[in-house]
Amino acid sequence: MSRPHQLRPSSSSPREVLIALAAAPTLGRPPFYRLAEELPLFLAGAAEGAPAALLAARLGLPPAPVETALAALPAAAAVARRELARAAKLDAAVMTRLDADYPPALLPLALAPPVLWLRGALPAGPALAVVGSRRADPYGKETAELLARELAAAGVAIVSGFARGIDAAAHRGALAAPGGRTVAVLGCGLGVDYPRGHRRLGDEVAARGALVSEFPCGWSALARHFPIRNRLIAALSAGTLVVEAAARSGSLVTARHALELGRDVLAVPGRIFDEKALGPNSLLRDGAVLVRHPRDVLEALWPEMLAPRARDAGAAEDAPATSGRGVPPGPAGELLAALPPATEVAPEEAAARARRPVAQALAELLELELGGWVRRLPGPAYVRVP
Repeated sequence: MSRPHQLRPSSSSPREVLIALAAAPTLGRPPFYRLAEELPLFLAGAAEGAPAALLAARLGLPPAPVETALAALPAAAAVARRELARAAKLDAAVMTRLDADYPPALLPLALAPPVLWLRGALPAGPALAVVGSRRADPYGKETAELLARELAAAGVAIVSGFARGIDAAAHRGALAAPGGRTVAVLGCGLGVDYPRGHRRLGDEVAARGALVSEFPCGWSALARHFPIRNRLIAALSAGTLVVEAAARSGSLVTARHALELGRDVLAVPGRIFDEKALGPNSLLRDGAVLVRHPRDVLEALWPEMLAPRARDAGAAEDAPATSGRGVPPGPAGELLAALPPATEVAPEEAAARARRPVAQALAELLELELGGWVRRLPGPAYVRVP
């Protein structure tokens, strides 16, 4: 039989209760979300000493999590102070849905996270999620990094999940852009070195954007955390771009959340025999925006940001944009030097001239195109700008 619980109305604030419930290790996320949605009803029932079974019936929850939540109330203020102190040691903040600075982008979620741990600051303005496989190949990582870098340079914040592979490449690409901003949504608590070796990347992300988690500081990464984290990635972004992903992957879960929120889904096409291309290719079959160039993203989501760039590109056609600049450094410069002037060259021919794989040549041609060194023609073919 459930025992009655007493909570003096003045013993803990609603904000402290939310933080304490978020930190309760045996309280699952779904019942916690429901308790947070019905917090006034829950606190009123606790204050009047309602048995857990009766309160659970009012809330539409099983009795067990309500028992757990009621047991956490007497120490809620102390637990909240402890969690705030832990966050402060990491130079992080704790925000709840009761706070005025709670991210409005998360409110459309059916069950928005009641508590967030935040290190850094969420960037204002346009944001794009870039997600994909942890086991990405070099082409996928280079593609994600290049797209993220160019979009960040255009003023788009890059949101991803901080995992190895495509996520890390997207964060690094955004950080490589002057003034680039990026947000990492974690499947663990702040202060955990996960994935191992990403601590320095986390410091860089926090300095140029934010690390975000709905799990208390120090909580380990668990498999059940990542589907929860994926919905935040989608909600913080105007669209979700999938670069490489298997047919069943967390990236496609993120894309589904984006669709449920009425946000755009975009995808980079892949080779039909590549398992990592099954995810983006299936999204494209179902109507996702095809992305072959950063301009494709801007045209789909922020055409007003593309207009000045388009005018600049038009002016570049009337003037020799690359005259007097020599060749760019690195592999892209080597490829450019191998291209004959005033001659249309297919990507395969460019790769053969520079003695490198076609996939690598395509990435370098994109870099050269963005820098104004070559112009892309239908076919596709490329011509060196005089």
